[in-house]
Amino acid sequence: MAVAATALLPAIGLLAYNEFASRERRSAEIHSEAAAAARMTASEVERILEGSRSLLIAVSALPAVVEMDAKACGEALSRVATRLTSTGAILLIDTKGKLVCDSQGNASGTDFSDRSYVQDGLAAKDLVVDGYTVSKLTGVPVLPVALSVYNDDKLVGVIATGIRLDWLQARIIERGVARGGAVTIADHNGVILARNPYPERFVGTRIPDPYQHLITSDKPGTMEVKSQDGTERILGYVPISATNQLYISAGFSQQEAFAEVNRLTITAVIMLSLGAVLAFVAATLVGSRFILRPIAHIVDVMEKWRQGDTAVRTNMAGNFGELGLVGGSVDTLLDELERRRLVLEAAEERRSLLARELTHRVKNTLALVSAIARQTFKNYPLQVNSFIQRLASLGSAYDLLFAAEHQSADIRAIVERTLRPHLPVVADRVTINGPECRVDPDIALALSLVIHELSTNAVKYGALRDEQGLISINWSCDTRRVSLLWREHDGPPVLPPEKEGFGSRLIRRAFPTAANAQVISHYLPEGLEVSLAFDLQCADNNDHEV
Repeated sequence: MAVAATALLPAIGLLAYNEFASRERRSAEIHSEAAAAARMTASEVERILEGSRSLLIAVSALPAVVEMDAKACGEALSRVATRLTSTGAILLIDTKGKLVCDSQGNASGTDFSDRSYVQDGLAAKDLVVDGYTVSKLTGVPVLPVALSVYNDDKLVGVIATGIRLDWLQARIIERGVARGGAVTIADHNGVILARNPYPERFVGTRIPDPYQHLITSDKPGTMEVKSQDGTERILGYVPISATNQLYISAGFSQQEAFAEVNRLTITAVIMLSLGAVLAFVAATLVGSRFILRPIAHIVDVMEKWRQGDTAVRTNMAGNFGELGLVGGSVDTLLDELERRRLVLEAAEERRSLLARELTHRVKNTLALVSAIARQTFKNYPLQVNSFIQRLASLGSAYDLLFAAEHQSADIRAIVERTLRPHLPVVADRVTINGPECRVDPDIALALSLVIHELSTNAVKYGALRDEQGLISINWSCDTRRVSLLWREHDGPPVLPPEKEGFGSRLIRRAFPTAANAQVISHYLPEGLEVSLAFDLQCADNNDHEV
């Protein structure tokens, strides 16, 4: 799989590079085309305005207009207007803003002084282009244009007309736009005069505020925008300037502009994906046959060997190429492990035999020591009996250690085995609590002696002396150290001894020095309390103080 993926990386890199380069190149082309379309539309609008300028210059030269003759100018303007389709009424307005005459025969005197194109026309020397306006005479939207009228260098009024927005819209639609494209013409206030497509939605509305700055921009340009109709476009725009008195924009849909690039990209991705699928299928089949199956066979052989089938082998030597070499090495290793296992089993059998023999001899030795003590100290039966009990405690500890193959012994087993002589009588009066915790042989022997001494003292002097006393033995341990508490209560009153006896010295010195043992005894009125603390393990140091 990794090899197949690595082989596909150059193709993926080439596809990514081509995709990036194609999109950058196509983006530059669309930006250039959008700028050209905007300039072309602006040029056409300039021709329309220039035509209106020529019309008004020609009309302003008529004698009836110059003389401000209401009747004669009305007839003259009417004759001119009948030949025009791009404009509405032609108006002659005096310097006070009053209508003198018009091409539609309206009564003189209508006040137009509130119209900005009248005031601007009186003040300007050249053509004045106003913004989106609803005609006072016809009630239809127009783009007013005005030109001052002079009689022998004397300003006498303004000649004005309105470019019909429906005619302008028809011209824009006639030009057509690319699929998904858009053309917008707006006045100096940002009010849309004509738009293709969706003129009914946008004509008479303002360009959104985020794009108002384009109207007065320093120079033409292009940008990527999301139009009001929700289409993402690359927009070319021409701002209002001295030579261009209307804002023009032309945009191309990015989706349509990049349709061919997207189609090629999808085709390339499909082909690459198909190649990747075929490569991975081939990798899977080849890998399964020549890699996964041999590996699975080796793993299966190892699992069967682990479960006890020591005769199983891979038998792959000479086959499966390099994995066959691995299989042959595994077979050699299993043969060696089988040989070592047989050797270890023979050694373990000899060791077990020696351990049983050692156990037997240790017990015989302890029995012989007990017999010698009885014969030697016939006149001291109490002391001899105490000595023999201590030997018995040691014997019990050795039984535990030999059962655990000399490695370690559990604290609970040590305590229960040591207390066994007393438990048949006082089992319901002794509580033993603590987690599983294994200790070294030296620690186990010392602990058995200490528990034996404490239980013997409890029988003679403490809680087990009567039938009401209770004993609780609790311990806790972590990864390094054990804390054990022997506590007697509800028994006869306890008094501290006047001098330290052998049993007390044994308890205090039983543990090897390396165990870092601490023994603290409290002779409380309610009963004896002894706390022990010692290491779980100790270094190879068998020196005892006893």
